[in-house]
Amino acid sequence: MKNAETPVVKVVLYGAMSSLGSALMAEMLRRQHEVIAILDDLTALAPRPGLRTKTGDLFDADRVKQSVAGSSAVICLLDAPGLPFNSEYVEKTIVPGPVEQVLAVDALIDGMRAAGVARLFLVGDFEVLDDPEIDDGLQRHAAEEIREALQSSALQWTLVNAPRGVPGLTIEHFSQVSSSLEPGLAEPLKRLTRTAVGIADELRLNLHIGEHVNFIATEP
Repeated sequence: MKNAETPVVKVVLYGAMSSLGSALMAEMLRRQHEVIAILDDLTALAPRPGLRTKTGDLFDADRVKQSVAGSSAVICLLDAPGLPFNSEYVEKTIVPGPVEQVLAVDALIDGMRAAGVARLFLVGDFEVLDDPEIDDGLQRHAAEEIREALQSSALQWTLVNAPRGVPGLTIEHFSQVSSSLEPGLAEPLKRLTRTAVGIADELRLNLHIGEHVNFIATEP
């Protein structure tokens, strides 16, 4: 039961159908936040308390404005399959490439500014900004463009390195502790949960605004 004195945190999530998206939904709902998942298919997620679904288009600033209006923060997983966009020419299941990611961030910035929503967590392949040994010039250029666009905006942004996802992990895996996980899922489940908890903590404490972060595995 929610405490009536506790302010409702409304989090808009792009990329809900990925493994990290599932971890984030489970963690935000555990903290009694309201989660609005932006999807092409509103029936893709089973109903549960605190979870809402809305349609949207990540590449259209006006649709972004409509999707994020009234929210406290936006989390966008740029490397997630199934991101919502309106195109007859691109398969919905593919992960947007570097050029598309830049376009998506431009639309996010414009749409969030128009909606008066400032807090953005952008999760993607930003490790190229830290490691000059990574041989991916196009992704590096895209990441630099994205960072520059954010720095020129008035948003309170945080860049997050995307953890390795695993197909097949759903919100059910992260919502309940199970000792009967399929082989090989325990480690990625812990890793993705750690990233989701880290993002939720950053949101609560308002940390690392205008910074690039990476959640590193630590063992006791």
